[in-house]
Amino acid sequence: MKTNMTFDYIIVGTGPAGAVLAKELSDNKRTSVLVLEAGNNHDKDIPISNSTFAPELEENFSPQYFWQGKGIPQTGLDDRSFEWTTGRLAGGGSSINGEQYVRPTQEVMRNWETLLGILWSPENETKRFKRLERYNGETTNKSARGYHGRIDIRQAPKNPTTMAEKLTTAMERATGFPKIDDYNDPDTPLGPFTRWQLYQKRNGQRVSASTAFLSSDIVTPKGHGVFGRKLTVLYNTTVVRILFDNRSAIGVQFLEEGKCVKALARKKVIVSAGINSAQLLMLSGIGPAFTIRKAGIPLIFNNPNVGKRLKNHTLNSASFSINKKDRALPADDPNALYTGGAFLPDPTGKDPHRRAVQLIGIGSDDQLNIAVIYLRPKSAGNIVIQSKDPLNIVLADEGFLQYLEDMEAVKNIFTIYIKDIAAELAKIDSSYQLVSPDLATIENEERLEAFIKENFDHNHHQQSFLRMAPLSKGGVVDRFGKVHGVKNLIVADASIIPFTVDGNTSAAAYLIGYTIARHLLGTPRRKKKSQPLLLDWEEE
Repeated sequence: MKTNMTFDYIIVGTGPAGAVLAKELSDNKRTSVLVLEAGNNHDKDIPISNSTFAPELEENFSPQYFWQGKGIPQTGLDDRSFEWTTGRLAGGGSSINGEQYVRPTQEVMRNWETLLGILWSPENETKRFKRLERYNGETTNKSARGYHGRIDIRQAPKNPTTMAEKLTTAMERATGFPKIDDYNDPDTPLGPFTRWQLYQKRNGQRVSASTAFLSSDIVTPKGHGVFGRKLTVLYNTTVVRILFDNRSAIGVQFLEEGKCVKALARKKVIVSAGINSAQLLMLSGIGPAFTIRKAGIPLIFNNPNVGKRLKNHTLNSASFSINKKDRALPADDPNALYTGGAFLPDPTGKDPHRRAVQLIGIGSDDQLNIAVIYLRPKSAGNIVIQSKDPLNIVLADEGFLQYLEDMEAVKNIFTIYIKDIAAELAKIDSSYQLVSPDLATIENEERLEAFIKENFDHNHHQQSFLRMAPLSKGGVVDRFGKVHGVKNLIVADASIIPFTVDGNTSAAAYLIGYTIARHLLGTPRRKKKSQPLLLDWEEE
């Protein structure tokens, strides 16, 4: 093993959190930062940069861009197995996802604040998103949106199609929720809409963590910081374990071109490896003592919470016939990707002011599909390493539909929302008829359950398996991402989400990365002794 590198910070991964941290920390020209990315930089590849490939990317899982793996059979889904993967390239999951930008709602952030303090309050969430985003779209609340950040957000399409208008009108009539302009406005988190907010430039080109925070004004294509920035990004480097001196993280060991290399960190090691973060902690000796010792790994800190509480949203779909005269997307804007959508509460009336359902219109020349996502599942899974071999895939059990309440919730979406939307859509235009599941299936409980299991698909919304919470409340990291039981080790990515977000996870990962970066750069203070600990930048 060769050792010839020492930096202030080492960051593992270039996804939303890792890339933000790399840019923010290296803004201080005296601070040296090493970023290790297992994949290559494919920012200019057409399948990555061209947004029209986004739906296809998430279906094919090309080994050029994705980690290759499979989860264990799901008992709640007749032992079906699903992919266990995310992006293995610059930008991580942000370079291969469906591009939907969805902030966690105020209700979710109030839960975070109750558990973790004012650092994660709804008010601070809004402030940070405003600093991150460069919004290009309509809103009734400009004070809640950012216009000068590094993340381009495009509201698309500018002129929705007839198909989108018909679907959204049907949703409005069926649910009683009026159409909204801006679902990321804290005042309007519920309702149907014709225009999604997408990680895209004005021309529709994909925006990822890599293009936004590791762009040419930050780092060269070969990974060297520009304009005096002490930033180094190494691609095709797979981290296999974190190095410790007693219980202090001092560096990492990684593979580069078949060679084992060691890099040291003066200040912190930051893990932003997404679905691979739990494996990396366990391979390094942090996790359930029995599992780690069984694998022959020296135990650093016994924490049975590592890999537990794995959450993911459920995903099903409903299909409709269409009016062949209607287009799914504008002819001049294929990058719009989606044909309307909605965020809605539980259809039974439980928690009527809180998001529980995400509906996504996905149209084509032949049919209209509505992706049906349940956002508040109770079921949880876990991640366990099989051995100390870092190339041996983990046993990932996502625990889909293990709680009967989750199956009931998904059934209710079909028996109430989808059934009523179908009826209203047919009234608007009789060409639109529910094809799958048909009405007879929806009205038969046994057949509907079978349909949901057979129709069930996989979301890449894995979260919470390295929970940000006190150790006694199932935590792996504290409110600043610091790993319990050790020093100088931080986790910053969607794995530390403390309460399941009510939408796509990438926005929450950006928020986590930015918040932790600013904490590392800030100075704690109190205005008055009676006030909670704040950071200098929180009231900017």
